[in-house]
This record gives sequence, C-alpha cells and structure tokens, in this order.
Amino acid sequence: MKVILQEEVENLGDMGDVVDVTAGYGRNYLIPKGLAVRASKRNVKSVEHEKRIQTQRLAKRKGSAEDFSEKLGKLSLRFVRRVGEGDRLFGSVTAKDIADAIQEAGEKVDRRKIQLESPIKAMGVYKIPVRVHPEVTAELNVWVEAEEGQPEDSEPEETASEPVETASAQGDGEAGEAEPAEIAEEDASEDPEMEEEGEEREKDIDEESS
Repeated sequence: MKVILQEEVENLGDMGDVVDVTAGYGRNYLIPKGLAVRASKRNVKSVEHEKRIQTQRLAKRKGSAEDFSEKLGKLSLRFVRRVGEGDRLFGSVTAKDIADAIQEAGEKVDRRKIQLESPIKAMGVYKIPVRVHPEVTAELNVWVEAEEGQPEDSEPEETASEPVETASAQGDGEAGEAEPAEIAEEDASEDPEMEEEGEEREKDIDEESS
C-alpha cells in the first residue's frame, strides 16, 4: 500500500514522501492518526505542488537570511567597560547586551541565536557567531574597550606629590642646621676667658693714658 506522509515519521520518511507500507499499518495507524493519506493520483499531485511551494518558500527564507547575515557582518559593536588588573572587566558583556546593541543599530536578533559560549570578561576584539538560519551563520564584530578616566589613570599624580614632601623635609632640615650657629654665638659671648682678655686690654689703655 502506498501512502503520502503528512509529517515526518521515524524510520519511515519525511513529510511529503510517498512510501510503501503494509495495508494494516497504513489503514489502522498512519491514516487514522493523520500521519499519512492514501497515495491517489490526486493526492500525489497535490503533495508535489505543495512540495514545490515549500521549496520556494525555504529558498526565499534562506536568501533573506543570507542578506541579513551580510548586514550583521558589517556591524561593529563597541562596548566600553571599567577594567581592573589584567584587563579584566568589572562585570561582563552578555548575549543580551549584544542583542540590545544590534537593536540600537537598527536590526533585531533573538539573543538565543547569539552563540556566545560564555559572557565576555576581558578587553579585546571578538567574532561572535549568530545563527540566523539553519544553514546560515553571521559573524558579528564586537569591540570591548576600557572606560576612560579610571582610578588607575590618577596614579602618576599621586607619585608627583612625593617630591613635594621631600622638599618639605629638606626645608625642615635647613631650619634645624641654623640652630647650632646661634648656640655657638651665645656660647662665645659667655666665655670667661674672653671676658678676662677684655678687662686686661681696658687696664692697658688706662695706664697708657695716665
């Protein structure tokens, strides 16, 4: 008995296939379940017509997918993130982030079609596959860059302040070195030997004048 499958049947065939089955299997299972119809001339012609339409429809879908894939391949999505040591991101770039960026660029992709094995967690340039059709996969260009003006950028300013502290320390040292000179002058004015020499000179001057 020949029947036309209305949908795929495991170990038998795909939808639209004309297959030979036993009369009991066809009449008691396939036809009552709506899985097949009798392969009459009318049914065969109808199925062949439907196959042609389906083939054209699939070809059109594939062509549209190829055009869409080309558009996606021309996109360059840029993500700016804060980074830490080793260019590691604070956070990540996910499939949802990419889908949102595609939408902002004027296109639309289901995030489940973005084949990102795991979220992006480091700076760099990535090629992300997007399966837009069972037979067509696009490649997205994704750039992940560091945010400007991060705290790491201010480290040279902190280093630049160190010479100022050093200069201040040198200034304190100069003020300290002046103290011994003042002490020396005070000690000299109170030296007993200096006072005795002064008194003897005054006596000599008095005797000479007399």
